Amino acid sequence: MIIKNNTILLGSRKSSHGAGEFAGPGGHLEVGESIETCALRELAEEAGPDIRVKNMRFLCFINLKRYLPKHYAHIHMVADWASGDPKVMEPDKQDGWDWYDLDDLPQPLFAAMPEVIEAYKTGRNFFEA
Repeated sequence: MIIKNNTILLGSRKSSHGAGEFAGPGGHLEVGESIETCALRELAEEAGPDIRVKNMRFLCFINLKRYLPKHYAHIHMVADWASGDPKVMEPDKQDGWDWYDLDDLPQPLFAAMPEVIEAYKTGRNFFEA
């Protein structure tokens, strides 16, 4: 999750699960990759190499079962926006990017997003969803 003032970066997904739902940049770990390296790589792959972040930190873990039979272990990081404008780098997977106020988010949200927002607002860091 990328924070810019009181807004977060979200885009509408086109993928096999969560199509039409709003989510931040993310993806799968590659073998041997650190969580932070993965987050930075996925951000560049999905929102472009010009967008820069700072102060990356762990946000929460979600045992996500809402898309069964797909079952995911979501490790969420949060970072502060530093510079750059997001661009759609994977038009087959993403409709577009925009900044949305934390208290006025678009709908529908990707299944993990309500917990991610709760984690950011409350500090809770583990969810069964």
